Amino acid sequence: MPDRAEPLLSVRNLKKYFPIRRGVFSRIAAYVKAVDDIGFDINKGETFGLVGESGCGKTTAGRAILRLIEPDAGTIRFDGVNLLQLRKHELRRKRRDMQLIFQDPYASLNPRMTIRSIVGEPFAIHRLAGGLEREHRVADLLNIVGLDPAMMNRYPHEFSGGQRQRIGIARALALKPKLIVADEPVSALDVSIQAQIINLLADLQQQFGLTYLFISHAIPVIEHISTRIGVMYLGKLVEVGTSAQICLAPKHPYTQALLSAVPTPDPAAKKRRIVLRGEVPTPINPPSGCRFHTRCPIAVERCKTEEPPLRQIEAGRDVSCHLV
Repeated sequence: MPDRAEPLLSVRNLKKYFPIRRGVFSRIAAYVKAVDDIGFDINKGETFGLVGESGCGKTTAGRAILRLIEPDAGTIRFDGVNLLQLRKHELRRKRRDMQLIFQDPYASLNPRMTIRSIVGEPFAIHRLAGGLEREHRVADLLNIVGLDPAMMNRYPHEFSGGQRQRIGIARALALKPKLIVADEPVSALDVSIQAQIINLLADLQQQFGLTYLFISHAIPVIEHISTRIGVMYLGKLVEVGTSAQICLAPKHPYTQALLSAVPTPDPAAKKRRIVLRGEVPTPINPPSGCRFHTRCPIAVERCKTEEPPLRQIEAGRDVSCHLV
């Protein structure tokens, strides 16, 4: 029996704490535990969706994986290499294979630069193409994402939100990456434009064999594009499984509550809404035991004191809950 191929990205025990400084001497008084010991694998060619409420640590996890912010602990193996052991110049070369699509298409493009310069900037930074060759490559990239190359001399303010996000995608594709971290790439767009961008990303994945880490708080978006899904709550992964497992038969109480809040297109369909009590605890001082126990409708005494490990309960599905 052949060995299973190594994942393109393997994350283990990833942590990122942000210090809170107080007083005249700016001493560290506490830490915001944004990402607290998470791990998952992403295989080549698949889309791993990371979903959860705002503030759960999704974006921090994505940026820590790319080392745009430095993790405090853990291992990040990408394409067989531990990214946390790379020196600055080695990481710079490796970054050609890892790119990011930003959430806000209005803020992610420099308003003083033309589209020609924005999309061509990766070639300039890595010294890969110049002159006419760079211009031809920029034109090809704009064609690929559905924009007219004749627009390359325009500035970002001359485009709509959807067009700007297409420009951001073209820039991310410039160096032919293997992995793209898409950080809520459609949340700032109108619903009709969201569908266009999601379909574009799916087409590009088929065309170029891309692998995505897709971050979003919108379950329907994640369900549509993802092969597998990880659900985050307060810096922790509470459930990981295939898209069908998570969306059709969620096991963790938090995942069930998230899915119960998704509106259905059929007004006659009856759906039991799970309303969580209380507020999301602060990541500065998270609850002991299971972090979800303060809002969980089925919590027992054990949940208050003992933290449940993320364990496999069936093929392809891991859940962090004592009662599952």
